[in-house]
Amino acid sequence: MTAAVTYYLSQHPSIVTFRWSHTQSWGSTWSFLVISIAVYLALSSLLHLILSLFVKRGSRPAPLAPVQALHSLIMSIISAVIFAGILFSAAAEINETRWFWRRSKTPFQWLLCFPLGTRSSGRVFFWSYIFYLSRFLHMLRTFFVIFQNRKLTVFHLFNNSVLTIMSFLWLEFSQSFQVLAILFTTLVYSAAYGYRFWTEIGLPRACFPFVLNCQIVLLSCNVVCHVGVLMLHVMKGGCNGIGAWVLNSVLNGISLLLFLKFHVQSRKQAPVKEIVKVL
Repeated sequence: MTAAVTYYLSQHPSIVTFRWSHTQSWGSTWSFLVISIAVYLALSSLLHLILSLFVKRGSRPAPLAPVQALHSLIMSIISAVIFAGILFSAAAEINETRWFWRRSKTPFQWLLCFPLGTRSSGRVFFWSYIFYLSRFLHMLRTFFVIFQNRKLTVFHLFNNSVLTIMSFLWLEFSQSFQVLAILFTTLVYSAAYGYRFWTEIGLPRACFPFVLNCQIVLLSCNVVCHVGVLMLHVMKGGCNGIGAWVLNSVLNGISLLLFLKFHVQSRKQAPVKEIVKVL
């Protein structure tokens, strides 16, 4: 059983021979990224505007609970599979390539800082590509939030757009830090979406804001890891894709500030239960 799981998560030919290519990988061009983000922002804003103009305040929300529950279950499963896949794949890559970088890095340092000249090919980048594609499925939650709560926040739109852009940059520039970022994100998403599925089918909620706490943990881990990448880049002779990492750091910083602003404002205007609904 273990051998079969290992094979399908890290040794399958499609995974081992994967290569990020603008001609062979779906959604791998800059034009696709820009158009898809623009369409997402336009549709979200248009739907929110239409509902705000033509649906009375206080009216019953659309009955989307079964669809939301199904979406949460699918996202939880996909996130768990990506987490397991990149974990097994990272272990295999470290075992096979350690001879090349072991004099200058430890395995943990490799997770934070790819050697210069790393290409977007192989096991780890296959799962990075799957994570990138899953971001478009994740965007569907925005429309559920609009239908259910008639709310659309700048933080929500910005956060979803930024995560999609960053996952594209990871592949385009073979950016360092992406392995740990995907591990943290998929672990948190698997738990958060699993919890959402749990509550959306009518089971009792936790006695604390579970999803909100997951978001805080994820942002905190990202900040710590970004500091680690910067230190390794300075002390170990450079990390691959550092230019994309700088942009990644700036976008993460903006996202963190928007999250804190959104959280503070929402706490003044609504209970925690309502804050969690729009995250």
